[in-house]
Amino acid sequence: MSDAKLLAAIERSDTEQLQISISEYKGKSYLNMRIFYTTDGGSSWLPTKKGVTFTPDQLDLLEEAIQEARKEFMAE
Repeated sequence: MSDAKLLAAIERSDTEQLQISISEYKGKSYLNMRIFYTTDGGSSWLPTKKGVTFTPDQLDLLEEAIQEARKEFMAE
């Protein structure tokens, strides 16, 4: 797997964050959303098994779901 391009890191706690990145595996690109953890105060972050991977052709469906979620939250 090639080095991932980090797009965003969303803090979940002092020792855990959701990292959103693009990476390549066997010649194909993927969007990854994975929980990372730290044991050294954030100097280094290690991946957990908790996460999901999307292919580029799934991004439209993901985007539609996010837009629908925004509508639901705005209606509250």
